[in-house]
Amino acid sequence: MDNLNKISIFFLLILLSTAEIRAQDSLLPKNAWGVDILLSTNGIGLGTFYRHEYTDNLSGFIDFSISEATDDREISYVDYWTGLTYVPGKVNRFLVMPLFIGAQYRLFKDEILDNFRPYVNAAMGPSLIYVFPYDEEYITALGKGRPRYTVGGYIGFGAFFGSERSTLMGLNLRYYFVPYSGGIISMYNTRKSQFGGLYLSLSFGSAW
Repeated sequence: MDNLNKISIFFLLILLSTAEIRAQDSLLPKNAWGVDILLSTNGIGLGTFYRHEYTDNLSGFIDFSISEATDDREISYVDYWTGLTYVPGKVNRFLVMPLFIGAQYRLFKDEILDNFRPYVNAAMGPSLIYVFPYDEEYITALGKGRPRYTVGGYIGFGAFFGSERSTLMGLNLRYYFVPYSGGIISMYNTRKSQFGGLYLSLSFGSAW
């Protein structure tokens, strides 16, 4: 009888500890919002995101960003007299504004400590390419631009850092695909048809 009581107490302790772990897991943040700083050869961009965690490994997200796009053939020069930079033959400037929906999958959850959380991600959705003239002052030229629309996406991998789950800080290396059929004039006798490229995203946010 004593052995039976000991076995019963043992299984009761296991059930209680399991319930406690599940309760702790349910208290972990499931939603996150933050900002992205995008770095590429085209310059700096800014973005924002919202993410929801469906399981310990799988999350869905929506993000929006604004960044510049340039032609690979552009060569910048500095005017000796004014100190200003200019690009000979350049016709248009571009701002790329994608709104993407995607998924993020965490890697090696059980093998790596929680303060380093690597993942892969992919997204797609509509993209707006804002085209405005190069040969005018920047702010003035913005008012004379026109939008073009397309569909794009990206794939990437990265990681979040830190054991504090209510604060997000991470890096994400992405390759954007933003094609535009037929291209848009970027320089004299040159049309640009791909507005993506390789980006490094620095993410900062909070979770709840």
